Amino acid sequence: MLELKELLEIDDLNEVWETSTEKPVILFKQSTTCPISAEAFAEFQRFLDNNEEDIGAFYVKVRETRPVSDQIAEDLGIRHQSPQAFVLKDKEAVWNASHDKITEDSLNEALQNV
Repeated sequence: MLELKELLEIDDLNEVWETSTEKPVILFKQSTTCPISAEAFAEFQRFLDNNEEDIGAFYVKVRETRPVSDQIAEDLGIRHQSPQAFVLKDKEAVWNASHDKITEDSLNEALQNV
């Protein structure tokens, strides 16, 4: 199973961007109060549990750490949604999806295309 790191401070994003220059990164934004987000996070967890690729895995709770979530949207130039998942490579989003489009299969497919 891959190690999943929670982003708590804006400075934590430096690790995300730097890791993306070494290997693909999956970044997940979730709302802890939304059932759709909970289901998407469960799909994300299944993806991580069944994946053996060398990737980075990070997540942010959008309500609890709004500045981090907002900074992600600004840095990537992609409008905020929740839940939202990104595949990052070289500090850029090469794939993103939101809501029910976040599935174990869609994450696997996105990663194969990196």
